[in-house]
Amino acid sequence: MELALFVFLLWLVVASAAGWTSDTRDSADWHETHEGLRVSRR
Repeated sequence: MELALFVFLLWLVVASAAGWTSDTRDSADWHETHEGLRVSRR
């Protein structure tokens, strides 16, 4: 069981580092303003 958890967490770290789990900021539906707030592009 511990091995399965370790493999899952390792995959999650690798996937996050590779950018597989999230949209890039360019393709996201929101953008950040100069104040750091997220605003919808729609």
